[in-house]
Amino acid sequence: MKKFLVPLIAGCMCAPLWTDAHAAKGMTGTASISITSDTAASAKTMALDEARRQIIRDAVGPYCDRTQLDALISETTDSDLTPLIAKSKINNEQQSATTYSADITMTLERVAVQNWLNDNDIQNWLGDPTASNRVTVIVRITGGLNDWVELNSIARRADITLETRRMDPGRIVVEIPSGNRAMLTAMVRDAGWHYSDDNGILNIWK
Repeated sequence: MKKFLVPLIAGCMCAPLWTDAHAAKGMTGTASISITSDTAASAKTMALDEARRQIIRDAVGPYCDRTQLDALISETTDSDLTPLIAKSKINNEQQSATTYSADITMTLERVAVQNWLNDNDIQNWLGDPTASNRVTVIVRITGGLNDWVELNSIARRADITLETRRMDPGRIVVEIPSGNRAMLTAMVRDAGWHYSDDNGILNIWK
């Protein structure tokens, strides 16, 4: 695939009436789509394409620069996005002669997504699924600098070094040795923090 350069702004003759999407653990998301077109078949095709783009945006967004991701999605064709989907499911399907609506769930293929981002020079922290010695940690900072200072203090008490990879407003991406994962989660839990595992990536927040 060509190197990521600039967003391509494209129009569409038939637009969605309404859309809503949310992502879940394991790079899976559900998009509620309703689209009107010339025929129900055409509307369904457009709905699947729109759901795919929404779910990729929502599921991958936490692991890279969202602005770069949006631009890349805009310039990527539907056929090039299709291989990023491992499986899909449709619920609550309804259609008329010209309208199609459904709740569309898709699960992304993690390695394919990472290769897609890397091929387009978009920095990401999906991690290497073949590597077992490092763990990516996404720290959600809701209390400003005080949260970051507290987390570093917790890590120091456990003799764990938080290697910063990226700092964004409200979020810091770090790496730790995989052997420190259990100790870090235990200590942040005891300090009143929360954590979850998202397909091998550790999320921590207060």
